[in-house]
Amino acid sequence: MTWRHPGLLLHAKTEAIRLGSGHLTIPLPQCFFDIVEVENSHEGLALTPVVRKFVCRGNLTKNIHGAAESPCRKRLARAPFDVKQEQREYPMAADFPASHRFCIAPMMDWTDRHCRVFHRQLTKRALLYTEMVTADAVIHGDRARLLGFSEAEHPIALQLGGSDPAKLTAAARIGAELGYDEINLNVGCPSDRVQEGRFGACLMAEPELVATCVAAMRESQPAPVTVKCRIGIDDQDAEDDLRRFIDVVASAGCKTFIVHARKAWLKGLSPKENREVPPLDYERVYRLKAARPELEIVINGGIETVYDASTHLDHVDGVMLGRAAYQNPAILTEVDRVIFGDASDEPTRASALRAMLPYIETHLGRGGRLSNITRHVLGLYHGQPRGRAFRRHLSEGATQLAANADVLRAAIDLVETRSGQDRQSFAA
Repeated sequence: MTWRHPGLLLHAKTEAIRLGSGHLTIPLPQCFFDIVEVENSHEGLALTPVVRKFVCRGNLTKNIHGAAESPCRKRLARAPFDVKQEQREYPMAADFPASHRFCIAPMMDWTDRHCRVFHRQLTKRALLYTEMVTADAVIHGDRARLLGFSEAEHPIALQLGGSDPAKLTAAARIGAELGYDEINLNVGCPSDRVQEGRFGACLMAEPELVATCVAAMRESQPAPVTVKCRIGIDDQDAEDDLRRFIDVVASAGCKTFIVHARKAWLKGLSPKENREVPPLDYERVYRLKAARPELEIVINGGIETVYDASTHLDHVDGVMLGRAAYQNPAILTEVDRVIFGDASDEPTRASALRAMLPYIETHLGRGGRLSNITRHVLGLYHGQPRGRAFRRHLSEGATQLAANADVLRAAIDLVETRSGQDRQSFAA
């Protein structure tokens, strides 16, 4: 077998790679790296090339010091790694592999990097998605701004928009090199602007093109490629249309489909109306899973609570929540227990906010605004006593030019201290 890596071809005779001075030698079947620099490769024929830099793509079976008896409890950073620093311990980026059992949907203007860090304080296990980023923006835009993310966000997927196989290939490769756990292709957005760019939901009418894009993206990089789509568009109303789309794209190697259980009307309805007017048809998604059991099917659309999500898991492999998770983020504290059976203590609203304080301080130290982050936490006390006062305090205080983390500390005290006093008064 020939092992291909960016800028390097390892010959079939290559049995293992060695990291730096030999503290850790890994058989190639267990190697989950993209190799960046290598020594003594002898044009790819060396049995044990010495790797000088690499990008990690997964967990190691041994830790960085090479102790064979140690369980895999450390993950190397998902960034170019200089083996001269190999005595440094790298914490797990995520204790759990990416799972589609529960996902938080990509939402434009909402699920930016700050939102995702906040959501990660509420659930360790949910798979997070970026906002949709067009392939052109990935290739030509400000990658640090558009694609930057924190290690704490893993597992995390990058959602791309586009229909040009070459551009999507380049964008997918960039995303994988940055360390994203998954590359997702948007075939569900119905907005006019997206249609003008010939991507989003309109691509459901062109399954062969989507398959070509998926095949090219999979070939170019190691991260799995998934597709998010609708149950149909416009006059596509037969189950045969949906199944044909799924079958054609699956033939290109896509094994995971996130299906919004509504049709999209490309003319006559706004994006907002397309989220509300077309009726939900969960049964159609259930039947798709029953007809294609070999595929991973994730259901999306109109799901309001974690307990509602758990009922869908009787019929499909995973559930994706969107606006409910953003507008009432406290529901995410239930995900690890209800969906994944994790018995560890659930975070509280206050503990999640306090866990954000170091991140906020770092962001402010880099010249960022407090409101960049706090706008995503406004719904945390939705329906709770003093919740309105919490929102008002943050909305007014965080937009001030000199606003710092003390604004959030005061907001926490405002709602938590007063709520505690109310409970004591009631008990008395």
